[in-house]
Amino acid sequence: MDKTLILSWILLLCIPTAAVCSQYYSETMPCVPKEKQVTNLRFFFHGTIGGNNPTAVPVARANITSTSNSIVVDDAPLTVGPEPTSEVVGNAQGLEVFAGRDTTTVVVYLDFGFTKGQFDGSSISLFSRNPVTQKERELAVVGGRGKFRMAKGFALLRTYSLDKITLIVEYNVTVIHY
Repeated sequence: MDKTLILSWILLLCIPTAAVCSQYYSETMPCVPKEKQVTNLRFFFHGTIGGNNPTAVPVARANITSTSNSIVVDDAPLTVGPEPTSEVVGNAQGLEVFAGRDTTTVVVYLDFGFTKGQFDGSSISLFSRNPVTQKERELAVVGGRGKFRMAKGFALLRTYSLDKITLIVEYNVTVIHY
């Protein structure tokens, strides 16, 4: 083995480690970690492709005739119920990447920002594959801000309705945060 590699391993193993605390460190105030919380959310995503007021707009497409290999930008309302007239509690903004040889799986990055209720000003971020042809599927919660700082968890999705222009998806989200 190379001496440099051996020395690197020795140094790495000998460096003292300290407990990590996600709050400000002070020698006069002890670090008291925040307690883990679990929050369950339920809301509906209302996507519209085309029409007078689209919420999903293609911004890039490969120079081929296939609908795969394209990028769509989303800005869709989140509501309490599946009806379009239901109370809006936030919006989903992000990207959908149709990256495969078919369009049955989409890689999504969406930030769900809440604008009403106890989570007003907070958001959760999802980044995952979304096998859209499946009626029920799961996405990963990879972060958050506000009351959802350091979030992780999962979202269970169920297609509520789908036609040529509109898509309504029910989200049941379990968020673990501090």
